[in-house]
Amino acid sequence: MELLVVIVAVVSILTILILFFNIIFTILEHNYGLLFNKPFFVHLYFKNSQLSENQLFILRNEFSFYHSLSDKGKKYFEHRIVKFIEKYEFIGKENFEITDQVKILIASTSVMLTFGMRNYLYENIDKIIVYPAQYYSTMNNVYHKGEFNPRMKAVVFSWEDFILGFDISNDNLNLGIHEFTHVLHFNSLKSDAASATIFVRMFKKIAEEIHHEPNKDRLLNSNHFRAYAYTNQFEFLAVIIEHFFESPVEFRQEFPELYSNVGLMLNLKL
Repeated sequence: MELLVVIVAVVSILTILILFFNIIFTILEHNYGLLFNKPFFVHLYFKNSQLSENQLFILRNEFSFYHSLSDKGKKYFEHRIVKFIEKYEFIGKENFEITDQVKILIASTSVMLTFGMRNYLYENIDKIIVYPAQYYSTMNNVYHKGEFNPRMKAVVFSWEDFILGFDISNDNLNLGIHEFTHVLHFNSLKSDAASATIFVRMFKKIAEEIHHEPNKDRLLNSNHFRAYAYTNQFEFLAVIIEHFFESPVEFRQEFPELYSNVGLMLNLKL
């Protein structure tokens, strides 16, 4: 009986200490994020998960961002892909087959977008739906290339259009980046994780800046971003992040401050 009391007391003390250190860590990291726009750390794993030989072959041959990483970064990238594929259900529609290529390229796109963040898995989706080509939506009676559907907790792609985003790597049209940016944006709005807080804070800063003269006129007159970017703030964010990954040199030259703020928002340097 005495031993049980001691065990309960020790467990209680440890629990209190863990909660205390967690609160202190959260406060310190929040202030650190305010100063430096990044979390204390990004990558910390007890054991790196590994891709299969076929999956690794696809990643190495079909996803160029992977080759820009250090050897250690590549291991982290592979680990995150495995965890992404494990977490989400992949569903093929209209007899579309979900292959390793489909999983790797979709997962890699999301992992690339969130590679500067500690929390890289989304809580606002639980499935990836893939059609062979553009699909008809009964919700608004139009054909779609892709969408983020928060009600269904799904991100949806036309595979034909998803692949096109990688076949032409510098046209600033990348369906995967675009839709996952919407997922990341909405997920960050409801998260108190350090990376999510920084993402939201930096986006608010960007939104404020682009609504002030002469920034707004310069953006509109430059024709640098396609007209669709000005539909609303969510589409603007998705489009500028497409530019950030697909044409970083031109983006940085044309709008250096905006480019820098996007980099801070994602905690990435390209």
